[in-house]
Amino acid sequence: MSTRKLADEDSSFSLEADTQEQPESPHLSKTVVSLDREELIDGSRPGNKYVRVYMSPVREFRRLGPGRFEATEQAGLPQSPLRRKLVKTKRFLIGAPISSERAIHERLNKIKGLAVLSSDAISSSAYGTEASLAILLVAGASSLALNLGIALVIITLLAIVGLSYRQTIYAYPNGGGSYIVAKDNLGTSAGLVAAASLLIDYILTVSVSIAAGVDAITSALPALYPYSVAMGLAFTVLITVINLRGVRESGTIFAAPTYLFIFSFSLLIIAGVVHAITNGGLLHAVPPPAIPASETLTPFLLLTAFASGCAGITGVEAISNGVPAFKPPESRNAARTLVWMVTILGIFLAGTTFLSWRFGIAPNPQSNPTVDSQIATLAFPGPFVWMYFIFQFATALILALAANTSFADFPRLSSLLARDGFLPHQFAFRGDRLAFSTGIVVLGVFASVLLVVFKGNTEALINLYAIGVFMSFTLSQSGMVVHWWRLRGQGWRKSLVINLSGAIATAVVVIIVTMTKFERGAWLVVILIPLVFLMFRAVHHHYERARAQVAPLTPVAVDDVRHIMLVPIADLNQPALQSLAYARSITPDVVAVHVATEAEEAVLLQKNWELWVKQLEPTIPQKADAAPADPTRHPHLILIESPYRSLVAPLLAYIDLVRRQHPHHIITVVLPEYIAAHWWEALLHNQTALRLKTALLFRPGIVVTNVPYHLKR
Repeated sequence: MSTRKLADEDSSFSLEADTQEQPESPHLSKTVVSLDREELIDGSRPGNKYVRVYMSPVREFRRLGPGRFEATEQAGLPQSPLRRKLVKTKRFLIGAPISSERAIHERLNKIKGLAVLSSDAISSSAYGTEASLAILLVAGASSLALNLGIALVIITLLAIVGLSYRQTIYAYPNGGGSYIVAKDNLGTSAGLVAAASLLIDYILTVSVSIAAGVDAITSALPALYPYSVAMGLAFTVLITVINLRGVRESGTIFAAPTYLFIFSFSLLIIAGVVHAITNGGLLHAVPPPAIPASETLTPFLLLTAFASGCAGITGVEAISNGVPAFKPPESRNAARTLVWMVTILGIFLAGTTFLSWRFGIAPNPQSNPTVDSQIATLAFPGPFVWMYFIFQFATALILALAANTSFADFPRLSSLLARDGFLPHQFAFRGDRLAFSTGIVVLGVFASVLLVVFKGNTEALINLYAIGVFMSFTLSQSGMVVHWWRLRGQGWRKSLVINLSGAIATAVVVIIVTMTKFERGAWLVVILIPLVFLMFRAVHHHYERARAQVAPLTPVAVDDVRHIMLVPIADLNQPALQSLAYARSITPDVVAVHVATEAEEAVLLQKNWELWVKQLEPTIPQKADAAPADPTRHPHLILIESPYRSLVAPLLAYIDLVRRQHPHHIITVVLPEYIAAHWWEALLHNQTALRLKTALLFRPGIVVTNVPYHLKR
């Protein structure tokens, strides 16, 4: 009998199992790559042997079972001091990595969900009323009263859209964004149009929200107005970094500003109503300042004002997109959060519209001060002026941080598109903090570009706004109509009517916004949506073509593999000898290639090569009665003289020639390469190996093996 024993060098744990057959040699019969060390031990009785396995204690891996390991956080740490410092900086900014098993704990409750996914919609109440008033103002101050009717229509539209999306949440508990709903029910093309519209809208949401937040700051502190763009970029960078820290942590950070805004805005409306009652009555409107009309009041102008005011209800779809981000039960939590959001937004829009009419407030050029700032000045007079600054501060925070809704949904939508092959696969990768890092960074970059191009002008950015979001609204609600028609379950008719009403209402808004905003800049979005759609198709076509064309250019059966090893060498030095030894360990068919720019150089290398070859032992072990070793089994030297002093091009031409002459062989290029101890030492060595690797990367059927030679520190 023999015994197999497992011993952990860090513990007394051991496991013994009887086995009869055990090789006499202390070496294993085959090489096994493992983190353990095995040792053959003679037992106490004759013929009794056992293998002792020492479990190597390592920090980089955690043992899960036989042949299974889990990489620890330590395994992800780089070796070089410079890269370690960069990792420490990254950890300081976005935090330590989060394990995938913690994903369920990173979800949002209703309180944080309202902060993360509703800040965009709720904050739009800060500029929605002003956007429609700015359009009506061109027809004279007397036309501003018409904004009451426009606001009523917008709030009705908000209720319809909110009710429609509440149904979507329950119908699509795994996330019922416009892309998913339209793709499932209307086809892939409709889904891609919805996705293109939403991605553009999310970028605009970040730009508009941050620009409006900066306006709130400059309204309270006019001296900061010249620095509006710089402040907007700073806010964008800050929000990008916060979102890279993960969904739950960003929800914690943004919860306080969101609820501070809700509290201060509610207090503003209450104080404004009290001020109106105690100063002439609730319905005794103060005439606005006398402003001459520059245009005639027409139905088209009213529609334009309505289109601008619809910017105040964007962001409603965010919760249906982010249902999986909620804690279980996801659908119920998301639906309740949606109801809270729609209710709060409706009250805020109605309150600001009413108070602006009651106090005769007209919008100012460049939003300085804003309509909300003027209302707050009246609502918080005298000893309550401190509340004015709190309100402006809260408004600036919520508007700047309202971009967080887009930072939650843009990456998630991008990951879905990447999963389906319509965006690069990098968008589907979760970063260290379980956030879709690529989407977050891309969104931050595009939003920053818009802020710079439009110089942080909120009104100019709003002209591009709303088309994308209402286009996605329409496609989503139309998809839900088809969904209920196909399902025809209990209560399907009522559900169909609700979603059909939403589809018709939002489709009308799309037409109105496109018509009225086209010359004001909306033409850009009208062009961008098809372009982004075509980009999706192009990316998908590439992946489909790559999938169809991926065929093994080298044999996949072991018995069919035939090697030719090419080793480019500059001299017969230590790195070259190391690479030749590596190549000879795989196959005797090894060819060293040297490109000589001088004839004397080639002659000298030839002599050194011949001396070295004579020193080589036969590559095949010889028996006593065997024939002499075949001298052709030794490596060959190919000398290529380059009279034009080119090194890389002749070498590549030779590799291509070998590939053509031996199409059934695997051509492996073994590259010896100096690895400098310090970054500045790399400047003292040429980068021939790097250039070769880059060039060979695009040559099919060529395998490149890099044999580094590390210089000592």
